[in-house]
Amino acid sequence: MPVQVSSLEVLRASLRSGAIMPRVVVEDALARANSNVGHNVYLALDAERALCDADELPARFPGANKPLLYGLPVSLKDCFDLAGLVTSLGSRFYARRNAAAIEDSAVAARLRSQGAVIVGKTQLHPLAYGITGENPDYGDSTQPCHATLLTGGSSSGGAASVQEGSAVAAIGTDTGGSIRVPAALCGLAGYRASIGLAHERGLWRGGVHLADSFDTLGWLFRDLRDGPLLAALFDLDVSAAAETTVRIGVVAREFLDDCEPVVSDCFTLWQERLRGLGAELVPIESSFWEEALEIYALIQASEAAAIHMAATGGDFSSFERTIAERLAWGASIPAAELQRFRLRHTAFREKMDVLLREHDFLIVPCAPVARLMVGADHTSSRKAILRYTTPFSLAGNPVVTLPGEGGAGVQLAAARGDDAKLVAYAARLGLVLR
Repeated sequence: MPVQVSSLEVLRASLRSGAIMPRVVVEDALARANSNVGHNVYLALDAERALCDADELPARFPGANKPLLYGLPVSLKDCFDLAGLVTSLGSRFYARRNAAAIEDSAVAARLRSQGAVIVGKTQLHPLAYGITGENPDYGDSTQPCHATLLTGGSSSGGAASVQEGSAVAAIGTDTGGSIRVPAALCGLAGYRASIGLAHERGLWRGGVHLADSFDTLGWLFRDLRDGPLLAALFDLDVSAAAETTVRIGVVAREFLDDCEPVVSDCFTLWQERLRGLGAELVPIESSFWEEALEIYALIQASEAAAIHMAATGGDFSSFERTIAERLAWGASIPAAELQRFRLRHTAFREKMDVLLREHDFLIVPCAPVARLMVGADHTSSRKAILRYTTPFSLAGNPVVTLPGEGGAGVQLAAARGDDAKLVAYAARLGLVLR
């Protein structure tokens, strides 16, 4: 049986052989940019530089030995510096306050060193502090393929850039679900790295955090088979990491009582697929997950307030009301209370570590909903969604979003540090299920 390759691998092979020149690929990407109804996938689009970078690639990397991302157009979340552009964090407050970056962030420099062409900097939920993709400053982030649906957040524009085809993959961040949720809602795959991995690789220089205890870096992309290629950003070697027989823990049925039917169906389908590929699926005790959001929200608010205190002087009124309220709350939390919650965080993480010593992976839906309608009241959406994502945020686990139909998706999580094993297994799923 011939090896099946993804469309990205086909494109990559054509670029490496010279059958297609990087400029042609980047021109096509730019022609697709900002195709959603708000024309706001990107907050900063530098077509001239992208084309110049594409033209320079053949001379920079002559011969057959091309770097892994040679000629591939990618997008960068606008919480990372890109030389010559202002880093806005999705907020006009910071767009006015910040000067243009004088050098690339570490992740941008790493992408360029691997031959990628950065198309531009993408839209995000303001300060990366939200899960819906709503943005009062730059307009809500809507899906290019579905004008009435939000992308989810906070890596909103990243998901939209891949969906519209202006980028083959997008750099996002994930604190409480900001890669996992937009990937699921937009029908994409996603990968968030283990907590600390980006720091270990020096990739946070020139990036702005939301909450240091939970922030991770990762990718949004189309095809699970491409995960190993993109994981090279973190110097992960997945060549020998795939498991053939795995034990997967399944979240308790009681946890899923608020799932929409399309989400439940997707979750059931993925379980059937995994069993069909030889995985052993077993129920887990997950009642303690119910406290995850409470722990997460307080620590996140405290850390976010500390990050934005210097720029604002403690006056958060320049941000939209719900974010300003969270930041004000975070600034008011007494040190003793914060310490109590950090102890609860440690205890929660230890329980999750036990689960992942007993199982290769854990699975749970990305969210109980499969769509967020534009203009609807999403006051309760954040809490409902974060209930599903914050258990892995607290534990710092790497997670791959397994895409599903209709905006449903499933989280496949591994133990901290088992990123290569996770990405390799997910890629195998993508290969076998094609």
